[in-house]
Amino acid sequence: MGMRKLLFGVPLLLVLGLLLWWWSRPEPLPVRLVAVERGTVETLVANTRAGTLKACRRSRLSFNLGGQVSQLLVDEGQRVQAGEVLLRLRQDDRQARVSEAESRLAAQRNAREQRCQQAHLERRDLERLRHLAERKLAAADRLDQAQTRANLSALVCAASTALIAEAESQLELQRSLLDQATLRAPFAGIVAQINGELGEYVTPSPPGIPTPPAVDLIDDSCLYVEAPIDEVDAARVRLGMPVRISLDAFRGRHFAGQVSRIAPFVRDLEKQARTVDVEVRFAEVPPEVTLLTGYSADVEILLEEKREVLRVPTETLLDGQRLYRYDAAAGRLRETRIRTGLSNWRWTEVQGGVEAGARILASLDQEGLADGLAVRPEEAAESPP
Repeated sequence: MGMRKLLFGVPLLLVLGLLLWWWSRPEPLPVRLVAVERGTVETLVANTRAGTLKACRRSRLSFNLGGQVSQLLVDEGQRVQAGEVLLRLRQDDRQARVSEAESRLAAQRNAREQRCQQAHLERRDLERLRHLAERKLAAADRLDQAQTRANLSALVCAASTALIAEAESQLELQRSLLDQATLRAPFAGIVAQINGELGEYVTPSPPGIPTPPAVDLIDDSCLYVEAPIDEVDAARVRLGMPVRISLDAFRGRHFAGQVSRIAPFVRDLEKQARTVDVEVRFAEVPPEVTLLTGYSADVEILLEEKREVLRVPTETLLDGQRLYRYDAAAGRLRETRIRTGLSNWRWTEVQGGVEAGARILASLDQEGLADGLAVRPEEAAESPP
């Protein structure tokens, strides 16, 4: 009788224990999975802080001389051509000095003509007296006097030529000073800023004291991005490397470019952050896109690229070498070590340890993750674009 009760009670206890375990077991953790698929993986170098869109040519134009603004011929935002007049200072006094120099030059030319004509006459008279003296028809003292007059007239004629050269130099100087009262565009571009109004008096900047330019002119036909990269990455960057450019003003769009310049020195503007400036030229800008200098920009320099390789999202990796693979038969996560290749902030190449189509944990942000953890996929496995 006792043995019969024992044989009946043991299975009952086992059943009750199984039921208790079933009722008290933890619910599987809901997780999101992604599939391991093939795609492109790149090795990139990105800027450490925001870069800036700049113009290849930008001139901050000012006058060399002070004066009152008499003509303001352009507006801010206006497109101008090379050589076009932008501003003029009052030119009355300078124009008067040019006219005076022109008059002096004309007077010197007239005087030279008269003096050189007189020298020609004196030379002819000297030749005549020489012929007479050879025939004993002219006194020697008259010949000496004629020689002296001819020599003196020749010197006066030569001096007149020097005076004309001096007058021409003075005229060029006054014309140059007059031209300095006119501000012209050195190249075609857009007027970004004007500092001055009609009637205002402008003065050149004193030595060592910068002042705002009269006109800020930008050549927007050629633009580039200047951005800092970490000094550690600079050694791997080469001229001509392809670059992806992104602008805050055009979120979601990327523009192709190339590395056009690498600074020959390292900046240490911030503590413990030494950087090297690189310049990136745009390969092509769509006509519907208007770029403005000063835009903030980010660059991604492409060092290496592999296409159609197995890849996983970088955020799925533990210490860069392990991930959680989903065991569908057991409904559990299995920690798996993999061999990796190229990597960037988004994708990592898989060279071994997991095959295409395998489902892995999409994010490590959840708490309590561990090898063998029971999980429940929230949705069908998918691969991010």
